[in-house]
Amino acid sequence: MTDTTGAVEVRMPRLSESMAEGTIVRWLHESGAEVARGDELAEIETDKATVAFEADAAGVLHILAGEGETVPVGAVIAHVGGTVAPGATQAGVADQAVPASVDAAEAPAVAEPSSAETPRANGEGPVAVRDRGATGAGEGPATVAPGTAAPGAVSGAEPGTARVRVPSSPLARRRARELGVDLATVTGTGPNGRVVRADIEAAARAAHADVTSSNGVAPRLAAAPGAEAPAPAGVGTAAGARGRGTVLARTRTQRLTAERMTRSAREIPVFTLTADADMTAALDLRAALAAVADDVPGAAVPTVTDVVVTAAGRALARHPGVNAGIAEGGDAAADPVGWSRVNIGVAVETPAGLVVPVVTDVATRSLGALAAAARGLVARARDGRLAPAELDGATFTVSNLGMFGVREFEAVVVPGQAAILAVGAVRAEPGTGRTVMTLTLSCDHRVLDGAAGARFLRDLVGLLERPHALLLDRGDDAAPGKDDT
Repeated sequence: MTDTTGAVEVRMPRLSESMAEGTIVRWLHESGAEVARGDELAEIETDKATVAFEADAAGVLHILAGEGETVPVGAVIAHVGGTVAPGATQAGVADQAVPASVDAAEAPAVAEPSSAETPRANGEGPVAVRDRGATGAGEGPATVAPGTAAPGAVSGAEPGTARVRVPSSPLARRRARELGVDLATVTGTGPNGRVVRADIEAAARAAHADVTSSNGVAPRLAAAPGAEAPAPAGVGTAAGARGRGTVLARTRTQRLTAERMTRSAREIPVFTLTADADMTAALDLRAALAAVADDVPGAAVPTVTDVVVTAAGRALARHPGVNAGIAEGGDAAADPVGWSRVNIGVAVETPAGLVVPVVTDVATRSLGALAAAARGLVARARDGRLAPAELDGATFTVSNLGMFGVREFEAVVVPGQAAILAVGAVRAEPGTGRTVMTLTLSCDHRVLDGAAGARFLRDLVGLLERPHALLLDRGDDAAPGKDDT
């Protein structure tokens, strides 16, 4: 969309089905830099992972939302091209989300636009989907008026003290109220000197250090994501024998994952089924493929996870009731929805935490084709370069902790799916000569009963124990609905 200045608006895109807001991790260009169509603009942390997105227009980039800011889907976070009105970069997202209760002293010291357009909820804008440098030139930090507290002071302004209108983000203003930080005392590091959340928390921590050193009493202070902070009041004294307590702050993705898993535990009645699969033939097949892989350029040797995912795709095609789910937050009486595609999410550990990229159309892929696709997904996941589409659309999930020596475990059902498969370590079974692996299927009892889950698990074990069929491509006849559940 183009605004009245001729600039193209860059809006916070909807990068996953469940995304309502995103956090700007970093800008990959400075404000004022020339960008081309297709250039990566910024990295955005969603409810599932950190992904990058691309410019859909060429021109000069004018950043509105600073790094670390959380912005609703559809809100304008930057402009590309055109002539941006003076102060627009300072106002930015703040003009889109200033609460009605915020007084004039807390509003940004910029000219208000003559009209404001409501952000589109669908997140349309000049983005296609993928370090912010120094901020552009412009208005610097506000000057502290005489009589205000020294920089870093944690206190509100005294009655009658002159207030300074400071360019700041809505999140920064809210954080300042929570921590008791006077905005006028804070030097902004956001675009054009705008105060962002990180500035507020840094000022509060500095003041906390001053207070602690002077009287030995540490006030309560919440931590910024990725940072440690003093424990909440009472933790240090009640647990003195355990030493000093610190809050281990989570990323936004980790917090949202925790919320979804809590919701899953609260809403989904779960039962679990466990079975052992003899993996001797599968391991022999994998060794044979590894021996000839050098003769096939670009060939990917299947991992144990690849074998399990391929077999699960074939089993899901036979049991469409397992390839289904009740919408997240759905009523217990709601009918489940079966899906026409078999898409399996595979949990991957990354430096940024757990992410679940999705292998699509698994039922029709051969083991070799799936291994190649999975290798690319895992590499992009660990590099933080997954496309949003690669995180959406899973109809079933596989989580493998066998590489850590875990014999068996129960995974939490993902809301919207009927079941999740937990994969344990491959191990020698004493007295039998077999090499076995324990599979645990956690099921949503609103969608599946015990017999349906047991039939699926039985067929999955059979496919793993006769793995050579997994080398063959499957056609459209493998689509869900061809067999019973």
